[in-house]
Amino acid sequence: MLDALLKEYQLKLNSRFDILLSANGQLYDEVVKACRYATIDGGKRIRPVLLLEFYKLCGKDDDCAYNFACALEMIHSYSLVHDDLPCMDNDELRRGKPSCHKAFGESIALLCGDALLTEAFLLASKTLGIPSDCVVKALSHLASNAGVNGMIGGQVIDMADNSEVDDDVLFEMYRLKTGALLKTACAIGCILAGADDSYVAIAEKFGEKVGIAFQIIDDILDTVSDTKTLGKNVGSDEKNNKDTIVVRLGVEYCRELAKKYTNEAYECLDNFDGDTTNLRALAAYLLERNY
Repeated sequence: MLDALLKEYQLKLNSRFDILLSANGQLYDEVVKACRYATIDGGKRIRPVLLLEFYKLCGKDDDCAYNFACALEMIHSYSLVHDDLPCMDNDELRRGKPSCHKAFGESIALLCGDALLTEAFLLASKTLGIPSDCVVKALSHLASNAGVNGMIGGQVIDMADNSEVDDDVLFEMYRLKTGALLKTACAIGCILAGADDSYVAIAEKFGEKVGIAFQIIDDILDTVSDTKTLGKNVGSDEKNNKDTIVVRLGVEYCRELAKKYTNEAYECLDNFDGDTTNLRALAAYLLERNY
């Protein structure tokens, strides 16, 4: 059931990306092609799906939130392009193919990330069929969580020497680097649906819990998986001398920790009156995934 749901969302999102990121004979088509490469091919579309599912959970059954969902995925894609750059993690594989800078060169990859980030906010600002005050509130929420106090801040912590910091700092990195975009995806779905602030806060908490579990599983997979399954090079944390919770506490303990955070995410959904079946299934899928 979840596989069919994800495939349906992926098809609809990809058809929009195919139009949005279309090269049309301009002198700068190379960067557009890089944006397509980084966004359309591969990707589970977890963040836009979370946004759209919370939008539905809060009583909306239209397609008006799709611009925002696409914008969120574009921001996620830009972060991966930049994360792979030689000045960051220097990874050569992403989603089972050469990373953007290997396929298009460093300069175009850098500009591709810049373009995706900028075009994302342009696209989100064109959201129609939703009250403008909700759109503005959602834009502010997105900018806050994608910026210095969110995803960017988490990346900075991740790049630093964390071998001598305590576990709380590592969890703060997880909360920001991965959790911020997942959290804002859930919150924006509620905001665009016009939900009360109390539901927005609960959705944020769900996203934050799922985000921490997601990053723990990512670190486990970097340790125990293989390149073919994962679609990117494994052992990158060790290669970059990164300390992780998995290194400190071990794989089995961290699996139980990820389950704990996932169970706490389930509890957040108990506060909603609508059907949370898909969101529960999605959280379980993220916990149990092998790539």
